[in-house]
Amino acid sequence: MARTYYFPSVVIMEPGAIELIAPEIKRMNVKKALVVSDQVLVEAGIVQDVLNVLDGADVPYTLFSDVKPNPTVANVNAGLQILQENECDFLVSIGGGSPQDTAKGVAILATNPGDLRDYEGVGKTANKALPIVAINTTAGTASEATINYVITDEERKLKMVIVDPNCLATVAVNDPVLMLKMPKSLTAATGMDALTHAIEGYITVGSSRFTDLFNLEAIKVISGSLRKAVEDGDDLDARDDMAYGQFVTGMGFSNGGLGIVHSMAHQLGGFYDLPHGVCNAILLPYVTAFNADAVGDRLKDIALAMGLDISRREPKEINIMAVDAIKKLSKDVGIPAGLKELGVKEEDFGKLADFALADICTGGNPKCPTKEDIIAIYKAAF
Repeated sequence: MARTYYFPSVVIMEPGAIELIAPEIKRMNVKKALVVSDQVLVEAGIVQDVLNVLDGADVPYTLFSDVKPNPTVANVNAGLQILQENECDFLVSIGGGSPQDTAKGVAILATNPGDLRDYEGVGKTANKALPIVAINTTAGTASEATINYVITDEERKLKMVIVDPNCLATVAVNDPVLMLKMPKSLTAATGMDALTHAIEGYITVGSSRFTDLFNLEAIKVISGSLRKAVEDGDDLDARDDMAYGQFVTGMGFSNGGLGIVHSMAHQLGGFYDLPHGVCNAILLPYVTAFNADAVGDRLKDIALAMGLDISRREPKEINIMAVDAIKKLSKDVGIPAGLKELGVKEEDFGKLADFALADICTGGNPKCPTKEDIIAIYKAAF
C-alpha cells in the first residue's frame, strides 16, 4: 500500500546552526515573527542568542515567552492574540516540546477557524499553518520535525494529541551549542523521551522499512550517548549525537506512529501536570515487556542497537535483556524509579486507563490492551 511521508522543507543541523536561519527567513518572503519560547530559556540567555541573529538580519519580531511546561489551550490562545495584535505572519519557536507545540497550535489557529479542541485527532484542518522556523533546544520531543503536537485541555485535564501535516515546521533547526546549558535532569528526561520515541516507533503497527531505518539508528545513537550527555553537559560531541538521534527518530515516529507508553504518559501529564519525558521513561520498560510476545524479533533488533551481546541467547532471554537495558539506562541517568515518586495515586489508575485507551497513540500499539492491562502496567511502574 502506498504511503505518504512528511518532513520539514529545510533542516539545519550541527554546531552554529542558528547562524544560518536568517537566509532561510529571507527566502520565506515574510515580514514579522512571533518568537515563541518560555521564561526559563529567556533567563538562560538562549532566547537572546536567537534574537541577536534576528536583529543582525533586520528581522522584526514580537516575543511571546509565557509558554508553560505542559502548554494549555489558554496558553495557545494567548499566543494567537499576541500574534494577531502585532500582525506577525510567521513564527520562530525556541525550546523543547512545549514552545514547539505551542507555536504549532498558534500557527494552525492563525489560518484555520474555531477552537483548538476542534482539531484534536488526525488531519482535521483545511489550511496549512503559518510558516514556522523551529529551533530546538532539547534532545527529546523532536517536535521541530514532526506532524504531531500535544496541548493540554485544562477543562478535561487531558492532553490532546493532534496529528496534522499542516502543522509541519518549514525550517527545523538543531544546534547542539544551545543544548550545552541544559541541566542534568532535563537532559535525562528529554533523552529518555527520545529513546521512547525510537523504541515505540520501531515496534508500532505503523512502522515501515523507511521508518525502521530512522528508529534503529536513533536507538543506537541515543543509547550510546545519553549517559555522556548527562554526565558532562559540556560534551559537545555527546550533545551533537543526542540532537541528531532525537531528530532522526522524530522523522521515524512522525511517519509511523507510537504506542501505549505515550497513551499512558499523556494521561499522567494531563492529570498531574508531570514532565512527559520522565513519565515515558518510567513506563517504557513495563510496556516493552507487555508487548514482547507481539513484536517478533524486534526486541532482538533493539537489543543489538543498544549494544548488547545476545550471542547464544534464547529469544525470551533476549527480550528480558532488552527490557533490563532500558531500566539500567533510565536508572543511570537519574530517572525516578517509579510513579509513586512523582505523586501519582493508585486510586486514579482506572480513570487514567480509560483516557489512555481513548488516546490516539493506543491504535499504534502492537498488542491491543484492555483496561485491566493498562491498570496492571501502571501498577507495575508504580
